[in-house]
Amino acid sequence: MNSHWVPGNRITLLENGEGYYPRVFEAIASAEKEVLLETFILFDDKVGRQLHEALLSAARRGAQVHVLLDGWGSPDLPASFTQPLLEAGVQLRAFEPAQWFLGARVNLLRRMHHKLVVVDGRVAFVGGINYSLDHLAEFGPLGKQDYAVEVEGPLVGQVQAFCRANVEGPQPTRGQWLRRWRASLRRRGVDDLTGEGALAAFVTRDNLEHRSDIERHYRAAIRSARQRVVIANAYFFPGYRFLRDLRRAARRGVQVDLLLQGRPDMVWVKRASELLYQHLMRAGVRIHEYTERPLHGKVAVVDDEWATVGSSNLDPTSLSLNLEANVVVRDAAFATHLRERIDVLLDTCCQRVELPTPGRLQSAWIAVRSLVVFHALRRFPDWTRQAGGRAPRVVPMTADSA
Repeated sequence: MNSHWVPGNRITLLENGEGYYPRVFEAIASAEKEVLLETFILFDDKVGRQLHEALLSAARRGAQVHVLLDGWGSPDLPASFTQPLLEAGVQLRAFEPAQWFLGARVNLLRRMHHKLVVVDGRVAFVGGINYSLDHLAEFGPLGKQDYAVEVEGPLVGQVQAFCRANVEGPQPTRGQWLRRWRASLRRRGVDDLTGEGALAAFVTRDNLEHRSDIERHYRAAIRSARQRVVIANAYFFPGYRFLRDLRRAARRGVQVDLLLQGRPDMVWVKRASELLYQHLMRAGVRIHEYTERPLHGKVAVVDDEWATVGSSNLDPTSLSLNLEANVVVRDAAFATHLRERIDVLLDTCCQRVELPTPGRLQSAWIAVRSLVVFHALRRFPDWTRQAGGRAPRVVPMTADSA
């Protein structure tokens, strides 16, 4: 796995746009040397324009500003948005710009799904929150529930090295960015990474060397669970090995709680997850649907000791196709706080899914359906690799190309 655990970090949970945007915009606006930002979605709305002003402020003071946008998630930024950034010296790039055929976008596979920010090498932000109004409660009933973390400490250097390597190519190898991080430590005279604070790792997923690293961190934590596993994830349709680990944990007495979408932003996502419900619940897994608004979070806690926050869903696109980035934390204080915030949703905004008692014919249909679903899950990574085609492109953006 492409993780390098380091101690001495301060990890702060940020919930929804209300908690996230003020911290990020303040950090960017005060940047002195460098801003590195990668995001799946940036819209020209209230939130996007606030980010726009913060980036302009940093660039006009002389900071180097690099912004990487996904071409599918951020396809329609007007010249009035991009031109001032380019004129201020902001380096705008697009990961796999949208390709159109008969009025439809066709290059859906393998998106750059990161939500990363690093400012001056002193603070980093990692999570699942994009730059769009629908991450604020004022958006209304469809405003999303989501999470990110603010990181201070030696882990920031890893995120910075990763994003800097991304400036030069779409998928930096583990060797590239870890060598840069270690070299930066040597330049600062840091030989021994010790100290008080959280033990944490920055874990990424790509289509080269690290196809399953985030999933493997999840599975290792679930297999070691003794008391409770809590997973809140927007798009839940993991592979059969992941499902097997959840079932085994529940059967050995671990309380396994899944918090999934009850008011989905895409109905088919909920329908796919529902195919797995009975298979999991018959092993003792408890499933709860969040019904207040769309769930967009990608977080988990195990035994109030291990936690993760990031961009990776637990579905085939995140686990087999997209470029993803999570922070994994071993710290009781942080894990307990995150678990308590998830429990608030479980207690106030969720409906427990009950296990029905099917008849004989329905039981047979469930068995056949499960066989087909799990066969597809088993083969999906191989199919997607074959369908992936050429290497992804990262191209500079201009006012016209945006």
